Amino acid sequence: MKKLITTVLFLGMLPALFAQEIRTEELSEVVLYATNYKYLNSLASEEPAAIPVKMLQRKVAAFNLESSEYYQDDYDYYQISFYIPDGKILAAYDANGKIIRTIEKFEDVKLPESVNNAVLDRFPGWVVSEDVYLVRYHEKKGVSKTYKVTLKNGDKTLKVKLDDKGNFL
Repeated sequence: MKKLITTVLFLGMLPALFAQEIRTEELSEVVLYATNYKYLNSLASEEPAAIPVKMLQRKVAAFNLESSEYYQDDYDYYQISFYIPDGKILAAYDANGKIIRTIEKFEDVKLPESVNNAVLDRFPGWVVSEDVYLVRYHEKKGVSKTYKVTLKNGDKTLKVKLDDKGNFL
């Protein structure tokens, strides 16, 4: 019985094996341009950013201005806004789709370890109740990252500013 089932399966697959035809085709050359790699490289840090932040920043970098509904040959630069529930980015693009500058604001995102540890070391017993992550990118000036953190200890409230490395400003 086993031999009969194996033989039937083998004979059933035999025509399918001979029916496959392998063709090779020459494909045209594809050239990829990473127009906004400087933006993404300048935002990279030792500690990864929160997932919503990275997601929206990648969306901004991958935005194809020339194929969007906003594109017209008349303008030298474009300002496009990107929104998610956790934050927003206002990006300025030149006529070629390259990012000139951005202003980014994210609320209540996961703090990096360096910021979290700096707050815990300096303010033991305090709890982070709110945080705002601000990023300013400029093509020539670089990037600045700031965290505005609201701390609570009972009925006391304290607001502090830190950079992305955990240094108090």
